[in-house]
Amino acid sequence: MPATKRALAKDSVSQPKDAISISPAVDPGTGLVTVNAYDGTRQPIKQGTQMLLTVTDGAQNQLYRDYVGGPSVTLKLPFHNNFADNYSIVVWAKEYEQAGFQPVKISPNAPVTLDLMLLPKQSTFHFAQAQWADVVAKKPSLTRIFEASTGDASAAYGTLMEAHSDILACLLNITTAMEQIFLAQGTPLDYFKQFDLPALAPDRIFGYADAKLVDQVRSAAQQGEFATEPAIDLTLHGDATSSFKQIQFGEANVQLTFHEKNRKTIEGVDCVYVEPDIDYYKDDGAHLLLEALPNALTGNVSSPRVVYVLRWIAGRHAGVPNFDPLYTIE
Repeated sequence: MPATKRALAKDSVSQPKDAISISPAVDPGTGLVTVNAYDGTRQPIKQGTQMLLTVTDGAQNQLYRDYVGGPSVTLKLPFHNNFADNYSIVVWAKEYEQAGFQPVKISPNAPVTLDLMLLPKQSTFHFAQAQWADVVAKKPSLTRIFEASTGDASAAYGTLMEAHSDILACLLNITTAMEQIFLAQGTPLDYFKQFDLPALAPDRIFGYADAKLVDQVRSAAQQGEFATEPAIDLTLHGDATSSFKQIQFGEANVQLTFHEKNRKTIEGVDCVYVEPDIDYYKDDGAHLLLEALPNALTGNVSSPRVVYVLRWIAGRHAGVPNFDPLYTIE
């Protein structure tokens, strides 16, 4: 898979290998970064795995490119006290997809931990821990909504797993992410009443939620927790009336798009049609030019595999509870 930031350097070594060190920082001119590599099971990759590590500073000087033994390595990097301290770190291993992160901001007084996920190149979704019984036991909100959406929730869920694994992975990604967003009152998932099961897709889900969710998200946007999406973005969502994107992470933020003209009453509650998805990029320009428009022109959609990796890495970097959509990629 591509690195988590498109500007990561991939060229040859520009400085000798001793441009960085793996010894502890001893002066105010250095900072420590510990890089940990995980696989699609969210567990450290096999001890001793040879990883190609590339380190580039914020001035685009490549300081290091060589193999190191995984799953963990601690780096001592030069501290400049300027934009050059925004490092790019990329890891690749044989038979794994590349992963990376930028910016990794260092400081002499605050050691940094960077957790990256390397998916095996030949891997698929594994739902051994995401059976319907597991959802019922561990995801009460998802269970409630799914049961309200169909006459036989277990059978419908099983059909998704067997015939549309990418759609199920997307559903688990988005609902897990929505559970980790805390509004003034509850989470976005708490407001959902039903999913539109026939409309579920590999890159987004649809459903009806209490209309109060619109005001809750708009209030969160006023508090700087969401960004109001521009009008040009709405044109990519049919009859959407408003859209807001979470801005907590560098990548893989939840976007909530409201179709307020499409309403129905469920259990006496006025509900609006909602379209949640997860964008690769936080920046509106990057999202539009590198994700939304290419997908519109080619018919492709955002991959739940990529979202799984980006959201997990972003959450680890931000120090939020571990992203666990129950399934793994093995």
